[in-house]
Amino acid sequence: MKIVIITETFLPSTDGVVTRLTEAIKYLRQLKHEVVIIAPDLGVEEFEGAVVEGVKAITMPFYRYRPFSLPQKKVKSILEKHNPDFVHVVNPVSVGASGVHYASKLDIPLIASYHTHMPKYLDYYKLYRPFKPFLWNFIRSLHNKADINLCTSETIRKELVEKNFQNVHVWKRGVDIEKYHPKNYSNKMRMKLSNGNIDKKLLLYVGRLAAEKEIDSIKPLLNARKDVCLAIVGDGPARKQLEEEFKGTNTVFTGFMHGKELSEAFASADAFIFPSVTETLGLVILESMASGLPVIAAKSGPTMEQITEGKTGYLYEQDNIDSMIQAVTQIENNELFEQIKKNARTEAEKFSWIKPSVQLIEFYERLLEMNEMKMSVESINS
Repeated sequence: MKIVIITETFLPSTDGVVTRLTEAIKYLRQLKHEVVIIAPDLGVEEFEGAVVEGVKAITMPFYRYRPFSLPQKKVKSILEKHNPDFVHVVNPVSVGASGVHYASKLDIPLIASYHTHMPKYLDYYKLYRPFKPFLWNFIRSLHNKADINLCTSETIRKELVEKNFQNVHVWKRGVDIEKYHPKNYSNKMRMKLSNGNIDKKLLLYVGRLAAEKEIDSIKPLLNARKDVCLAIVGDGPARKQLEEEFKGTNTVFTGFMHGKELSEAFASADAFIFPSVTETLGLVILESMASGLPVIAAKSGPTMEQITEGKTGYLYEQDNIDSMIQAVTQIENNELFEQIKKNARTEAEKFSWIKPSVQLIEFYERLLEMNEMKMSVESINS
């Protein structure tokens, strides 16, 4: 197969979308499929033998944290140049909208995947909240031009179907069970993450620092429990605000971590805390479980799909500090804590990246079959 993947985000950026894409591309290349990636031009020209066609990226005034690529005609010329069997547009909003438009114009089979719950994000930005219905309509119009739509959890699939998205399927989750492993525990890393307070209960957050992640909701826990410390790994537009807000608490901001350093960070904490209810999945949950961490998460559809209460972690009610404190208290029983760590690792081992990669190829093959049937019908009718 010759595949063009058009994505709003790619390397060297780091997030769940990029992780899922790079794992899928590795697998596609191992099977000798030809892959071309159209993405914001951030200096990457090749990945695992796949060509990266960079398109002009700019920094938006309302979100200076990461460059974006606007819709542009260059996407058409790239599609014409490579003449793929089909196009996979990931999170079509900006440059992805060009992918949808030109794939339709050029009559190229199209698959689209929904990874970022952007309409939900607007609830956290008062200035943009009135645009939420428009954004839903815009995103739906793009996805409904695709022959197949994918999303990352059953909860989101149901929501998209309720919003009249068509032909929506769940693209299963996965994790690198070798990279994320309890064996990566490091005393030196624990010292760094706890600011030397290695005997305190160390909670870890990993991800983008933005309003919709609700990281500030953890602060009351630190005020109430002086025996707990927090490590926040990542960066984003809300970092300065959060650093100011968490002053005087047992909190360490590390910025981004990658590779071995990130693996050590996961394995060296006592539990992973996940306060967001805006995620379409949250791959970091599975990465923490693979590292042997209990997960303490705000209750939402995607977290309830991944966490078994009392077995792999604990769920708490959003915006309920007593519920959060109670969840943290549960892991203080040493015998139970050790069992949950083992359970979390065992659960994560069920989700290597092979299964979702194989599943993606099955969707691709289905797309090509649908296109062949469509062409046959058109041929008969003509």
